[in-house]
Amino acid sequence: MNLKRLFGLAVLSGAMLVSGCGGNTATAPGEKPVELHVAAAASLTDAMKELAALYEKEHPNVKLLFNFGSSGALQQAIENGAQTDLFFSAAQKQMDALEKSGDLLEGTRRDLLENEVVLIVPKEGGMDIKSFEDLADPEIAHVALGEPKGVPVGQYSEEILTKLGLLDAVKAKAVYGSDVRQVLSWVETGDADAGLVYATDAAVSDKVKVAAKAPAGSHKPVIYPAVVVKSSANAEAAKEFLAFAQTEAARAVFAKYDFVVK
Repeated sequence: MNLKRLFGLAVLSGAMLVSGCGGNTATAPGEKPVELHVAAAASLTDAMKELAALYEKEHPNVKLLFNFGSSGALQQAIENGAQTDLFFSAAQKQMDALEKSGDLLEGTRRDLLENEVVLIVPKEGGMDIKSFEDLADPEIAHVALGEPKGVPVGQYSEEILTKLGLLDAVKAKAVYGSDVRQVLSWVETGDADAGLVYATDAAVSDKVKVAAKAPAGSHKPVIYPAVVVKSSANAEAAKEFLAFAQTEAARAVFAKYDFVVK
């Protein structure tokens, strides 16, 4: 096993979350369970876990193993040989890079979902922040953002702040999270006065409130593409799960978590 492969496996194991969704994992006598390794953007955590519960109930011979993290880290892991059957990204950039490097199974890429970027503040006891422009107030000490090199929400955030002429002022007080859920957590705990996350992340927390939505046209559309990875050892099973992610049942789950279904 070469060092490239070892690195990929290390990144994968560091973020691996095994789905404990209560699905029936019994298999027919002599039938070997199929394990599907799914790399998914952190903002999909809640929706994908619920989707897995539905799928495993209907497909008791399949076990879904999730690696949730920033799309950039997941891209890097796939490029470095981490065992992955499917990739659900929060941006086109990472998917485009994998397509260019030849890591995607041809003909399986799909645009599944769309999201929004919002400005959030703690629900209780926070600063009086009602707009993106308020972030320039010198009394605001910390603004949580996704790390822009590998975290899509951080990339969208910089686009928004640049468009509004606020990037330099906000960067001076920015704290950068490794994925969107870390940004959410910092605002929930009050460690940050405000943060930029997806609307779907704000919706699953009862500790934050939305102060403002990103103005129309201030950033690229937040599109979530999904694909079967070329190196998948279970490509047919992976295609079946990807097809399931496009069914009405799956669309209802995504809509429940405030995703816009494509």
